[in-house]
Amino acid sequence: MIHSEVIQIEHPNLFRIDSRLHKLVQKIELLNYINPINIEQEKRNFFASKYNVNPNLKYRKIDFNAHKLQQELFLQDIDTIIDEDTRAFYQDVIYDYSGLIQCIETIGQGRKFYYNALKSFGTPTQKDVENAQFILHFSDDAYDPEMAPKYNVNEAHDYFEAFNSRYDFHLKIKHSTKLAAAAMVMNNTQTLLLKKNHLFSANQLKVLANHEIGVHLVTTFNGMDQDLKIFHNGFPANTETQEGLAVYSEYMSGCLTLHRLKELAYRVIAADSLRKGFDFCGTFDLLHNQYKLNREESYNISLRAHRGGGFTKDYIYLTGLKKVYDYHTSGGDLDILLSGKVSLENAPIVSKWKTQGLAKEIRYNNEAFETNLNTNVKLDFILQNLK
Repeated sequence: MIHSEVIQIEHPNLFRIDSRLHKLVQKIELLNYINPINIEQEKRNFFASKYNVNPNLKYRKIDFNAHKLQQELFLQDIDTIIDEDTRAFYQDVIYDYSGLIQCIETIGQGRKFYYNALKSFGTPTQKDVENAQFILHFSDDAYDPEMAPKYNVNEAHDYFEAFNSRYDFHLKIKHSTKLAAAAMVMNNTQTLLLKKNHLFSANQLKVLANHEIGVHLVTTFNGMDQDLKIFHNGFPANTETQEGLAVYSEYMSGCLTLHRLKELAYRVIAADSLRKGFDFCGTFDLLHNQYKLNREESYNISLRAHRGGGFTKDYIYLTGLKKVYDYHTSGGDLDILLSGKVSLENAPIVSKWKTQGLAKEIRYNNEAFETNLNTNVKLDFILQNLK
């Protein structure tokens, strides 16, 4: 009898509940629904209005019964899990997925969605805003030709396929006009989506490869390799850790720039504008006219923040980066965080499961984490001094 079968026999209730949850949560991928389907048209309309008319964003319809799914989540007999820490963890899992269902259910419903997003992702604190402003006060680095946008989506496609050749997992790459970002990973279908009409710079290709493939897809496939399906479906509040890891991968591979770090800082400012009641035009005006950010970037960051009715998630790229940086530089084991869609707060339970045989060593690693290739001392100074 193989090891996995023995472990499952020893923990029958845990694996039964984990398996049931796996079947239930297949369609709970928020990024599947949060990206508007009319981004480009509304961008043209917004610019034509001289930035005075809020975009009228449309979204794909959800293809599951949200109320029924909520009921089925809470029917799980969590109390039959013997280990106290594991039982508490799976209780958190159910509450977390319930919150994500409420987010998906209310996309496009204004404040209703915003309040659900607040429950799932929180909002920037004053400290987070001060960290963002600290980053923004640094003067830009000298112009680098690697920052010039010149590679079309087909050339980017080839680049990512070549980068992915270092792994033996099968990567699907698709092109889409319905993305708020230049690239995005769909965890459930193991697919890298690329923005069809986007021009990529050489630096951005490196950034996205180390971010999307080196972390998001590595944790997807490592999660699929684990016996407990929750590693693939996602731990509670894992987004901050996963995005922090992904940006840390950019830093360690030597392609994180001050420009990119400022982009993450502007996202914090945009997320904070939601708390202050700004509409799309107000956030755009804040970035474009007050912070003097160009109109393309101002639009894209405003769009990311106002998706769904107010999506606060974007501030956690910076908070996640700081937490992962501090964790690793103080001796934390990144392999634990790469073992699936894991959250830093739940790293202790992964360690515990390893001793119990419930979690495996990772199959796929991230080469960027082996050697620090960053040469920008300004970035080191910033990361050391974020609060």
